[in-house]
Amino acid sequence: MAEAVYIVGALITLSCAVLLMRGYARGHSRLLLWSSLCFFGLAISNALVFLDIVIFTDVNLYLWRLISAAIAMMLLMYGLIWESK
Repeated sequence: MAEAVYIVGALITLSCAVLLMRGYARGHSRLLLWSSLCFFGLAISNALVFLDIVIFTDVNLYLWRLISAAIAMMLLMYGLIWESK
């Protein structure tokens, strides 16, 4: 059951990223671009959670999960600080 939750979480963040990117393609609001890049990073982080806990149980991917989530959050913070008007 936990495996399904990890997969659903990764798919939901990926679908949010795709929808935000579609919104950016229509309206060219740069805040949507930075938000979609953040959600792509969070989708990578969620996929790494699945890989770490379910697939590669003998390898510790905790640091890579944190790095990908931190980069995603920094992208969003950059967008919120420098691109909002």
